[in-house]
Amino acid sequence: MAQTRQYTHKEILEVMSGLMLAMLTSMISTSVVGTALPTIVGELGGQEQYSWVASATMLTMTVSTPLWGKLSDVYGRKLLFQIALGLFVAASLAAGLSQDMGQLIAARAVQGLGVGGLSALSQVILGDIVPPRERGRYSGYMGAVFGISTVAGPLLGGFIVDADQLGWRWCFYVCIPFAVVAFAVIQKVLRLPVTNRNTSIDIWGATTITAGASALMLLLTLGGHDFAWNSFWTYFLGAVAVVMLLLSVFAERTARDPILPPRLFRNRTFVLTSLASLFVGMAMFGAMIYLPQYLQIVKGMSPTASGLMTLPMVFSLFLSGVISGKIVTRTGRWKIFPVVGLLLVAVGLFLLSRLHVDSTQWLIGVDVAVLGIGLGLSMQMLILAAQNGSELRDMAATTSGVAFFRSLGGAVGVAAFGAILSNRLKDEMAELMRAAHVRPPGGGSLSLGSPADIQQLPEPVKGIVLEAFTRGLETVFLVGVPIAVLGFFAVLFLKELPLRGHGPAEVAPSTPPGKDDLVLAGLLLELIAQRVEHADGRPSALVSAVARMAPPDDRPEGDRARAAALAVLRPTSRALLARAVPSVNTVPEGAAR
Repeated sequence: MAQTRQYTHKEILEVMSGLMLAMLTSMISTSVVGTALPTIVGELGGQEQYSWVASATMLTMTVSTPLWGKLSDVYGRKLLFQIALGLFVAASLAAGLSQDMGQLIAARAVQGLGVGGLSALSQVILGDIVPPRERGRYSGYMGAVFGISTVAGPLLGGFIVDADQLGWRWCFYVCIPFAVVAFAVIQKVLRLPVTNRNTSIDIWGATTITAGASALMLLLTLGGHDFAWNSFWTYFLGAVAVVMLLLSVFAERTARDPILPPRLFRNRTFVLTSLASLFVGMAMFGAMIYLPQYLQIVKGMSPTASGLMTLPMVFSLFLSGVISGKIVTRTGRWKIFPVVGLLLVAVGLFLLSRLHVDSTQWLIGVDVAVLGIGLGLSMQMLILAAQNGSELRDMAATTSGVAFFRSLGGAVGVAAFGAILSNRLKDEMAELMRAAHVRPPGGGSLSLGSPADIQQLPEPVKGIVLEAFTRGLETVFLVGVPIAVLGFFAVLFLKELPLRGHGPAEVAPSTPPGKDDLVLAGLLLELIAQRVEHADGRPSALVSAVARMAPPDDRPEGDRARAAALAVLRPTSRALLARAVPSVNTVPEGAAR
């Protein structure tokens, strides 16, 4: 897509208000349902489909992300963004009206399609309207939306479920008004050039990429829960993912206009930022999913209180993102921030691994704040670096590609950390019970139940369970440290390319004159030429100066001056007009007037 016109700061903020509102509502919708799931299952039934309510959204969101980027290249950013908003609103309404689990899961899958489009296209549109040098001052706000929605979703879900006047269906209805407002704001303030591209949709590439990513996401999401890791379904889905992704490589290499152009994978910046985003997604989602388990199970906090305990991470993520963005805009230097950010993510995860049963709340707050600073310095800077290192024609593919790898990393992180926690919890509980010569209540295996059930366990079983959880989570967070370090090395090898665009103290680069400019200049020169040609009386000082530069002859000074001036003006005016309108050969006497 061609570079859009230059937006003012006020116009950018107006567009961002719509983008951020759409992102906030869509991201909240992915997390708000977690708190309400037990209530939903209790009313609709279908306990065996419990995990699909959340998994369906994550699956369709992740696999659709690259497709939205390419479709926006063909049909336009604004139209696709509004289609994504429409899908989200319709699916949210359908989810709230669901009468059984099948309808709810289907609605959540469509909702994920809309969320995938909104999360990818928000970053693409920001890249369209703001040059990379200026983008830092705005990207921090976009990153903060993600952190806020992660905390606000469970809090809002708990409040809605507990309110007698509302009920769980309002978990889906509550986002609809905000999405409608976002639609209206984008319709009013976003003005992007209409693109008419002579291209075709890469159907084969879309099919193979979607099938491969879907098989991989199903394996990561359902493995260890709906089927064992060492089972037929694991090997079948793994084989489908490998075959489809290999076929997608062939499809993209032969496609006329591929969804993920192979040239992107020859772009060092894209490859490294995608790898770093993969590792950031693994570390971030792992911490955000399993930190509440520590707070609710080990510390005995309510869901609302555990959500509030993550506020230091949200505030630090917001502040670090905004401040670093402003520094990037002022200095043009960006690499130091993801480098330091990934190191702080590693430090934050290590500090979280040191938490124990008796850790104080202020210590927990400091630890999660360190993690938030690291995420704030790295998440948006990776997208900025990828966009800046790509050609304008690859803006959408680059942005959606990086977002895809971050979401994929989140799925990998949640699955891997979940498997680690389950295995460690089982081993640690068995070891601690043997050491304490304690048998589980009832003499069989211990069923833990909800956090509230764990708090009701008799001593010393309760203490053993809490200690086992603490040790299991310690391993989870420790595993995240080398993952963050891998991300650090990925950004360390990034080349710090100068940011395109201009800084606040510089003048925007000039653009070639357009057709209207040439016509105006030509007519102005023609007007001057006609006034010179038909001037009467004593020539002006300028005309006299021109006359003195002309070769001497017997004509009066005024005639010589006019002839010399016309010799310059007339060819120039005709050349400008001919360049703007090739069919123009002569200019009528009164045209300039």
